[in-house]
Amino acid sequence: MRHNKNFNHLGRTASHRAAMLSNMATSLIMHKRISTTTAKAKALKRYIEPLLTKSKMDTTHSRRLVFQKLRNKEAVTELFREISQKIANRPGGYTRILRTGFRQGDAAEMCIIELVDYNENMLVEKAAKKTTRTRRSRKSAAPAAAPVAEEPANAEVAE
Repeated sequence: MRHNKNFNHLGRTASHRAAMLSNMATSLIMHKRISTTTAKAKALKRYIEPLLTKSKMDTTHSRRLVFQKLRNKEAVTELFREISQKIANRPGGYTRILRTGFRQGDAAEMCIIELVDYNENMLVEKAAKKTTRTRRSRKSAAPAAAPVAEEPANAEVAE
């Protein structure tokens, strides 16, 4: 029975799954964005978010804990040197999953998983939205515009 087993085994043994998630996490740290299936991306998200949280505190102990999972010196260095600076103020949610459609061969649902602070396109859009934001007020706009527009129309029809 499957009672209270709340993670996806991805059809692999425990050692294969651990190695695959470690390799995917290393690729995500090095490249900032990878393309994979949605099931693997969701499993990777649960795997890498705690590692990113640990990277915020740059101590020898946290480096060793992260290295224990990743097994790649370059990825650990990149994580603690570059990525931890960008995510320092973010309280969580370091990754984003964008669905891209279905794979041609087996119709598996594909997606892109990326680090949130490294997508320049979405950061530019977010900044643009904040600058064009206006405040609406019901008091000034609605009563002043409505009666002025109706009066000239009625006056022309009456003549």
